[in-house]
Amino acid sequence: MALFSAFQTTFLLALLSLKTYQSEVLSEPLSLAPESLEVSIDSARQCLHLQWSVHNLAYHQELKMVFQIEISRIKTSNVIWVENYSTIVKRNQVLRWSWESKLPLECAKHSVRMRGAVDDAQVPELRFWSNWTSWEEVDVQSSLGHDPLFVFPKDKLVEEGSNVTICYVSRSHQNNISCYLEGVRMHGEQLDPNVCVFHLKNVPFVRETGTNIYCKADQGDVIKGIVLFVSKVFEEPKDFSCETRDLKTLNCTWVPGSDAGLLTQLSQSYTLFESFSGKKTLCKHKSWCNWEVSPDSQEMYNFTLTAENYLRKRSVHLLFSLTHRVHPMAPFNVFVKNVSATNATMTWKVHSIGNYSTLLCQIELYGEGKVIQKQNVSVKVNGKHLMKKLEPSTEYAAQVRCANANHFWKWSEWTRCNFTTAEAAPSEAPDVWRNVKSVQGHCVVTLFWKPLSKLQANGKILFYNVVLENLDRPSTLKLLSIPAPANGTELTLDQCSYQIHVTANNSVGTSPASVIAVSGDPGNKEVEEERVKGTEDGFCLSWKPQPGDVTGYVVEWCERPGDPLCDVQWRNLGPNTTSTVVSSDAFRPGVRYNFRIYGISTERIPYLLEKKTGYSQELVPSDNPQVLMSNLTSYSFTLSWKDYAAESQPGFVQGYSLYLKSKAARCLPGSEKAVLSDDSICCKYKIDNPKQKTFVVENLQPASFYEFFLTPYTSVGEGPQGAFTKVTTPDEYSHILIRITLPMIFSILLIMILCYLKSQWMKEKCYPDIPDPYKSSVLSLIKSKENPRLTIMNVKDCIPDAIEVINKQEGTRKSLTETEPTKPTYLYLLPTEKSHSGPGPCICFENFTYNQAASDSVSCGHVPVTPKAQPSQLGLLTSSENGPKALGKNYVNSLGEIPAGETNLNYVSQLASPMCGDKSSLPTNPPEPALCSEYKTQMAIPMGLTSPPSITLLDEGEHDH
Repeated sequence: MALFSAFQTTFLLALLSLKTYQSEVLSEPLSLAPESLEVSIDSARQCLHLQWSVHNLAYHQELKMVFQIEISRIKTSNVIWVENYSTIVKRNQVLRWSWESKLPLECAKHSVRMRGAVDDAQVPELRFWSNWTSWEEVDVQSSLGHDPLFVFPKDKLVEEGSNVTICYVSRSHQNNISCYLEGVRMHGEQLDPNVCVFHLKNVPFVRETGTNIYCKADQGDVIKGIVLFVSKVFEEPKDFSCETRDLKTLNCTWVPGSDAGLLTQLSQSYTLFESFSGKKTLCKHKSWCNWEVSPDSQEMYNFTLTAENYLRKRSVHLLFSLTHRVHPMAPFNVFVKNVSATNATMTWKVHSIGNYSTLLCQIELYGEGKVIQKQNVSVKVNGKHLMKKLEPSTEYAAQVRCANANHFWKWSEWTRCNFTTAEAAPSEAPDVWRNVKSVQGHCVVTLFWKPLSKLQANGKILFYNVVLENLDRPSTLKLLSIPAPANGTELTLDQCSYQIHVTANNSVGTSPASVIAVSGDPGNKEVEEERVKGTEDGFCLSWKPQPGDVTGYVVEWCERPGDPLCDVQWRNLGPNTTSTVVSSDAFRPGVRYNFRIYGISTERIPYLLEKKTGYSQELVPSDNPQVLMSNLTSYSFTLSWKDYAAESQPGFVQGYSLYLKSKAARCLPGSEKAVLSDDSICCKYKIDNPKQKTFVVENLQPASFYEFFLTPYTSVGEGPQGAFTKVTTPDEYSHILIRITLPMIFSILLIMILCYLKSQWMKEKCYPDIPDPYKSSVLSLIKSKENPRLTIMNVKDCIPDAIEVINKQEGTRKSLTETEPTKPTYLYLLPTEKSHSGPGPCICFENFTYNQAASDSVSCGHVPVTPKAQPSQLGLLTSSENGPKALGKNYVNSLGEIPAGETNLNYVSQLASPMCGDKSSLPTNPPEPALCSEYKTQMAIPMGLTSPPSITLLDEGEHDH
């Protein structure tokens, strides 16, 4: 009891002393002022870092205090920032606080002071401010150096759209400084004579190497500059998601924000924090991070993903249940078994996922690149599915994927398996067509068939069977086997009717037969061809329905007209169809396509119904006709182009355009003015009939110049512009001159040809050749004893009967036309033989060719001389011997004595008729003619050889002319 009393007394005394101490402490104000204030500079971040401590706190005492901080610029009275900073303070604890300046710290002097106060609920009565600390001055300009010009901040990094303050510091008051942002001058405010400040608002991203800013003085070459690095805005992560594949590990993924856009990228860090467990992890990758699931089977998770770089920090949040984020792994051991022509079985296995082992699996079957079957199946460990209604000999792809059946989150990846079904017999008959021609009494049938589609063939087609059945002899069959991949064959048949069966065969069986008939009598009637216009969709063809039984129609065409392998195409249509649209990728503009429409009778015999032709797209003509001009007159000419093939043009020729140029300003009737592509003006004739191949241009002017050009046109336009042909119309009288001149020229040519052909005859008749004395046949009758050349003119060798003497008139020579014809004087020479009785021999010299005067005597008159004539009457020729001698001597001598032009020789023809002369001058009772020699001696007698007194001349009336 005494012990208890002692303990109680001690406790009370201690309590009394504590209360006494508290009363002493509370009775006097505590002096808790900040002490040991220090200020440092971070130029890179443009920050002031403050640190201080509070020394008057009791040992182990903690109080919540608030510190008021003031920052002034240039002068202490210019306070630019005031902030209250609250924190828990311990005894002698070093406290820190930072302030970022918008103005670069190098641009002005800054001063800092602070004071503190207790802000603790335990001692509310102690809330009052302590005294201010002294001003701590920060002056960076004093450490800049002695350069004349500085620009700040250096290499500052900001985000796009930020506000930035720039300044320059000059050591001289005299220089006028100008500053430029990307070459554009900036305007600022002067802080003091040496410092100018520029405020940039909403700075843009310029380039990845930064934005250039520089300042220069007007005097001197001092230039200073900085680079302001502007990055793109740091974005928060997108599509933040977490999932598990085995309920052991969570995989979180996201899409990071866009890059800063600078050459030197800003470092980024990603932190994952789970609030329920309080765990935190620094992610090693930029777009994903793994998180180990707690072994205590934590169901809910609340994640915060924080992305941070030098300038900014971004955060996103995600709350989910673990079992709702299950993403199964892909199935494995996938096989397709028991494959037949139409069925197959697919099997697979799945990965177990803890207690949540029920999975929903989806099966897809692909054929020809598209999904043809889809089915969902629930499985736990092994899966199995039967696929039905498959096509024979077809490649398929089956794939399977699985997901959580209780809480669907995501499908797993696909697992695929390929397989091919077995073959089956072809299911469809080949599509067959034919082309029939008659060659030398035989029927040549070209069969065509289209390959079966993959679904129809049910396998690889190996060959085609062609069976020929003679309908006139049904028991006659012929089998042809055509190996694949042939799509036709040619058959030579007689004039009988045949039925042709075509089947396709693969390794399993034969297709149904396609039947077509060929008649011995084709009986194709002439069908007029119609035009059809093509469109973008193809050719729209229609025909009249046929009366009677028609099993169908066939439309035939050629996709490559003009090519020997024209690729015949056809289309089978039902009996109730009377129109169709034919389209093909092979149709080309400007190509004419011909279509034939056949009807199929109940005997499977095709017969031609209609023909149609057209263009998928008409074009302008490709060339112009060769034009020939004829019948050119003074007022018209005719053009013709009969050899022009309009069918070969890339469009239906609807007519022709004739362009005519002339110097006349107006166009002729039937034409109109037109402007060509070269802006020249001419007249245009339009010929609307495409079958017209001639045209007469009329109403022209004589002796005028024209140019013409002819071109066809289609519904699209005219053909190419070519060269004009020039023509000049003749004068209107030129045709009359031609009609006169041509016959004259023809007549002259005809006369010249006749003269050339009859030249020898004309020569003989008009101017015969002079006879050669040395070639005369009379020489054969004369026996010359001396030189033959002298004998021919020797008088003694021939006895002349008469000599014609022509007296030459003295005086001026007259022309033949002016000279009066002179009658020739004949000198008759009589033989001396007295024994001769009757008329004596006579020789008459006569040649009118060489004596124009003698030509008036039409003939040589022969008067016989009687033997009783006296010798004195004969003159110098009294003797047959002496006469010729004297004559010959005198003749020879006188040739050189007679002056030129005074001797006139008269030659008489050698040939003499027994009785010749002018009948009118003959005596009334002429004596019997004496026989004359056949040839007369040719001699010449000069006109002055004999004297007139010695020659007896016969009177005119005594001889014939």
